[in-house]
Amino acid sequence: MTPFSNRHLRLPLFAAALALGLATSMTTAQADPATTPRLLNVTGAGEVHVTPDIAMIQTGVITEAPTAAAALAANTKAMSAIFAGLEALKIDRKDMQTSDFSVYPVYENAPVNATETTAPKIHGYRVSNQLALTVRQLDSLGSVLDKLVTLGSNQIGGISFSIDKPEQYLDKARTAAVMDALRKAKLYAGAAGIALGEITAINENGSGMPQPVYMKAMMAMERADVPVASGQQTISASVNMSIAIQ
Repeated sequence: MTPFSNRHLRLPLFAAALALGLATSMTTAQADPATTPRLLNVTGAGEVHVTPDIAMIQTGVITEAPTAAAALAANTKAMSAIFAGLEALKIDRKDMQTSDFSVYPVYENAPVNATETTAPKIHGYRVSNQLALTVRQLDSLGSVLDKLVTLGSNQIGGISFSIDKPEQYLDKARTAAVMDALRKAKLYAGAAGIALGEITAINENGSGMPQPVYMKAMMAMERADVPVASGQQTISASVNMSIAIQ
């Protein structure tokens, strides 16, 4: 076998040195301030004010009876009437969801001379059936509240207003945020006497989805047209934008 010559050893060494030199040159060029683009970084914000179009209601029935079976039967009868009444108001079953169901004993009040060893006596049983309800026609909200109470609902925990499909409004807020960032960039560039180049990056800094707005429940109503006010909600967006300057 022919031994390797010095020429064969020098070729790999030369290639490695050349690669190292190119890498060092590229690193130096990247770090050179003269070749680093100058950027203007701005933040833009946008908001859209929207009137809520749906309402959520927490309602239900609590019944008590000497036996659990009797309390359950009374509760079932009342809830069945409520479901039928809501369907008569054109509320879809998919917008009704049982949120809590419980059966538990009700104890008598302890006598004044009771001791720690006195066992509490069961006075009866209580059944609670709670319903989460979505109303999509806000102009019928007063009628829904009136119907609930009329049919036997003795629990209305709260009413909240929200937006069914907020994505389209969030997109409008995002567009407004970008326009706000561009407005600021032009303002800064004009004040500094510099020219704007291409946009190099746009990053969403965050978005604010509306939270449900709650109002106190009304437990006794004499009229079906109960006055309610849904107000407005704010959807917001924020972006960070980088623009090359010349």
